[in-house]
Amino acid sequence: MIFFLDTVFFENTLYAMALMGVFVFIALYFVGAGYGMMYTKKWGFSVTNRMGWVLMEAPVFIVMCLLWWNSCRRWDIVPLVFFLLFQAHYFQRSFIFPMIMRGKNRMPLVIVLMGVVFNVVNAYMQGGWIFYMSPEGMYGTDWLYTPQFVIGVVVFAAGMAINLNSDYIIRNLRRPGDTAHYIPKGGMFRYVSSANYLGEFVEWVGFAIMTWSCAGLLFAWWTFANLAPRAWRIHRRYAEEFGEEFTKLKLKRIIPFIY
Repeated sequence: MIFFLDTVFFENTLYAMALMGVFVFIALYFVGAGYGMMYTKKWGFSVTNRMGWVLMEAPVFIVMCLLWWNSCRRWDIVPLVFFLLFQAHYFQRSFIFPMIMRGKNRMPLVIVLMGVVFNVVNAYMQGGWIFYMSPEGMYGTDWLYTPQFVIGVVVFAAGMAINLNSDYIIRNLRRPGDTAHYIPKGGMFRYVSSANYLGEFVEWVGFAIMTWSCAGLLFAWWTFANLAPRAWRIHRRYAEEFGEEFTKLKLKRIIPFIY
């Protein structure tokens, strides 16, 4: 534990992840991650979507719990608020979202394993900063009244609301037994074709603002690096599949009015 919470090791991890994010961002425009509507058997052995999401997302929840519990700051108000907000997202994503999914899609095991690696490293970065690496006293109770905390919480909550609402719209596009594809409509789908990704990106921008940390900023960057190319790919897929029915909507991909 001492080795992994060494300041030099922690900072080098942030630098390495920042550079890897650039590589991932570029690479995903050439290689589409084969899950969801992009699933293909060429990715090899697969598991059910439900199992894949639980296996992929639960580790970040567990590791964050371990980092929190072993910290002498675990009952400090501000770090505890950060922890609860972070865990609220991952509890939903790990244990609720998979159970209410519809359809019988599958997820390649290699995608699951890559997700596990990133999620564990990300838990280390976020929990490591909040509970161990942040300067002593930085997150005192007065932090609750700072502009960055207030704005960050509002942005985070807005992102979560967009994400949950968008997932609800996607989940209810089909009736039981239907396997066709449909254009999601309503909510932030009025502005972008991947509103669920927009919501997740906004969430972690909010988290970066409220923690005012390089670790939080890095997570927001990785979220964009991972989801923006996928949003581009999904947008192109909709255009190919639905033609003018989709293109006449003049939607952006992930950021309203911009991209």
